[in-house]
Amino acid sequence: MSPPGTADILIGCPRGGEEEDVSIDIRPLDAPERLGTPDAVEFEAYVELTAQVEESVWGHRRFSYEAAELLPEFHDDRYTGRQAFAAWDADRCIGRAEVQWEQSEGARTAEITVGVAAAERRRGIGTALLRRAEVHARSIGREVLTGFSDVPPAGLELAGPRLEAPDGTGSIPAADPGAAFATRHGYRLGQLERVSGLTVTGRFDEFRSLLAERLAARDAASAAYRLVGWIDRAPEELLDSLAVAHASMATDPPAGGITIDEEAWDADRVRAGETLALAGGRTTLVQAAIAPDGAVAGYTELSLPPNSVAVFQWDTIVLGPHRGHRLGMLLKLGNLVRLGETAPERSDIYTWNADENEHMLAINIALGFTPRGMSAEWQRA
Repeated sequence: MSPPGTADILIGCPRGGEEEDVSIDIRPLDAPERLGTPDAVEFEAYVELTAQVEESVWGHRRFSYEAAELLPEFHDDRYTGRQAFAAWDADRCIGRAEVQWEQSEGARTAEITVGVAAAERRRGIGTALLRRAEVHARSIGREVLTGFSDVPPAGLELAGPRLEAPDGTGSIPAADPGAAFATRHGYRLGQLERVSGLTVTGRFDEFRSLLAERLAARDAASAAYRLVGWIDRAPEELLDSLAVAHASMATDPPAGGITIDEEAWDADRVRAGETLALAGGRTTLVQAAIAPDGAVAGYTELSLPPNSVAVFQWDTIVLGPHRGHRLGMLLKLGNLVRLGETAPERSDIYTWNADENEHMLAINIALGFTPRGMSAEWQRA
């Protein structure tokens, strides 16, 4: 699953023929040391503009990040590089672009996201932001450029030709604004991800019963695996094997026609990710399956952003040698039970899965997840 990317959209000026608006000032965004200071005004405006763009697509801000969540990630580039650009009309932030890239040796890709305020589109601002982002990506040696666009349920019903990814059965309208923008700038559709949601209100007792039933029904080989859960920070003795599982998460899930960089993970990177989440005010619930040799055989994560009733289902993976024991469903049920114990006020879980990932989609459907839209991933070499 991808978090989108979760907070960003590749969307700009969907029609050809615009001329770039020379009155707009596009410049790199500096991350302040602290929020609520004069130096933080532009950063806070940038985050607010990002939330407005999200709301213009989805009709809500549940997928948006707060400034306090994002700031720690701008301050720590040890594993993920990040450069943002903002478009200004006087003191109004009306557009934004961001480039993110894996810092591991041999990485070739950069992910670009572009967003323009709804009232400011078709002025060439999205195109200008994309150009700045692409130039930056090339300047740091990234030869493959990727990006996401989001399509809400109503947008999936647009009339006209449709675009299909190399794998899976889903499609999106070619007339969708994000799709039109991407294709006009030379990006091709590489993968579709299904955005799914699960309303959990009133269901925690049900999840507890289902978990108990499945644990009791395991055969001897499956019962050799034990479930271990934690909040925010992994047990020290699991860090090394958890790092192996994280590295596999980067390349094991279906990638369609998208180039995916390998990620170098060790115990320090696991701890750094935990620290960033805590610094941003997010709570992380993790459930892991432990193999008979004591190593992590698989894990799943739920991320609880601050000041929200939403939950994000991030990674879920069972490593190849340990598949066939129905650990994926056990992991998810275990974490749903923990969610009910930890934050019963949370009402909805959202997740993103490759449209061709039939096994994970089947687990989600069995739990009650329903479609909430699509995310398209684009690539340009």
